[in-house]
Amino acid sequence: MSAAPLLALRHLAKSFGGARALRGVDFDLHAGEVHALLGENGAGKSTLIKIVTGAHQPDAGSIAIAGETVADLTPASARKLGIACIYQQPALFPDLTVAENIGLRLEPAAAFRRVAWAARRRRAQELLTRIGAAVSPEAEVRSLSMPEQQLVEIACALGAGARIVIMDEPTASLTQKEQHLLFAVVHELRNTGVGVIYISHRLEEIFTLADRVTVLRDGESVGTSRVGDINESELIRLMVGREMTQIYPPSESAPGDTVLALREVGCPGAGVQGVTFEVHAGEVFGLAGLVGAGRTELARVLFGLTPATVGEIALNGRRVAVRSPQEAVALGIAYVPEDRRRHGVVLELPIAHNMTMAIHRRLFPAAWLRFAAERGLALDFIRNLAVKCAGPAAPGGSLSGGNQQKVSLARWLATKPRLLILDEPTQGVDVGAKSEIHKIIRRLAKDGLAVLLISSDLPEVLGMSDRIGVMRGGRLVGILPGGSDAPTVMAAALGQEKGAA
Repeated sequence: MSAAPLLALRHLAKSFGGARALRGVDFDLHAGEVHALLGENGAGKSTLIKIVTGAHQPDAGSIAIAGETVADLTPASARKLGIACIYQQPALFPDLTVAENIGLRLEPAAAFRRVAWAARRRRAQELLTRIGAAVSPEAEVRSLSMPEQQLVEIACALGAGARIVIMDEPTASLTQKEQHLLFAVVHELRNTGVGVIYISHRLEEIFTLADRVTVLRDGESVGTSRVGDINESELIRLMVGREMTQIYPPSESAPGDTVLALREVGCPGAGVQGVTFEVHAGEVFGLAGLVGAGRTELARVLFGLTPATVGEIALNGRRVAVRSPQEAVALGIAYVPEDRRRHGVVLELPIAHNMTMAIHRRLFPAAWLRFAAERGLALDFIRNLAVKCAGPAAPGGSLSGGNQQKVSLARWLATKPRLLILDEPTQGVDVGAKSEIHKIIRRLAKDGLAVLLISSDLPEVLGMSDRIGVMRGGRLVGILPGGSDAPTVMAAALGQEKGAA
């Protein structure tokens, strides 16, 4: 590494009103390095990135790029200095082609300038080929998947001569195959001397990609270490400020009566076939499998979004037909979906409205507006689920990811369900919020709720499940006991070994 870092931040401080977002943060990045930035939601990562990209001005401290101190950094000057940020949600024009988006970013602005279309397409293709992106320059951006859009953003950054690339939760919406492609791009950036600041809640990615890691907590940098010199437990302790020897709380309940029983349930249109298993009161039944195995599709069948066309569904010993979400809720089924921003929390509505959305008819009979009752119910959930917020009237969009997930959970707990289906309940939340959600799930099971837990995080499935169902190709290929190890689950998911019932 060179003596002068590509980026050096010293004693950065930033306040918003009376809230201190950063308290003297130190951070540096060298050429050809992947430096991970970790911290819980609210630790100051976003504020730090906005300062580096020129969106915010620090109240104190200094910024140096390639040894030169920079004052009054703006978004335009940051781009000229070679700083680029790849966000989880790319900022591209959806109705323009890939080549047009890249051209708008890289070509000089001038009035009445003729566009060299062939050269524009050729340059776009060269940049896309450089990062291994199988994306056509002629494709409209709206037709691209989220990872393909991220690759276009990276191509723009490379074309602009970026020396410092910031990646903010880049894999949150990617499949495993797409993640591997992104990792290859990160390695290529590092090999060409680009410095990468990598932000992720997924610790396994940090150990796979990063050279060094810096942890922020409560607006302060509390530790920087080479990745090879620190382990996951130490990182968690730095992030949350306490030991977390028990990441997954132990089960405190014995399975009771059968709540859900499936017999050869299927929906060919949804790709679900011949699924048979039971979930008991007080049990957390985990569903494991690779992306596309049919886990979310099964959840949608059970909630009536794509109703079963074959087989038998029984709740508490009584055969039922679940033809719509309304029927599912009436039968005591609750579903917290995977994408909380699209289907979980309405960001513009107050927290209280979000929490009571599924029980409006019960809470407001005959159209009587009982706002005091709604507020009281919301306050109970805020207290019981430890939702960190300004109060029931605060908008959903003001919450961190973990607290949004708690609000989404509260909405369905308000229906007093018998079966709770959780699809990726801790996706995109920090390790502290993840631990809190796990404790809530265990408490709900202890109170007698039957929980069907779907997660792509295999350690989460292993740590939280009393039994594990493994899916592949829309079918349940085995049921394993709690305490099974990762190789056994993966073997069943890959079709290498039959899971034991």
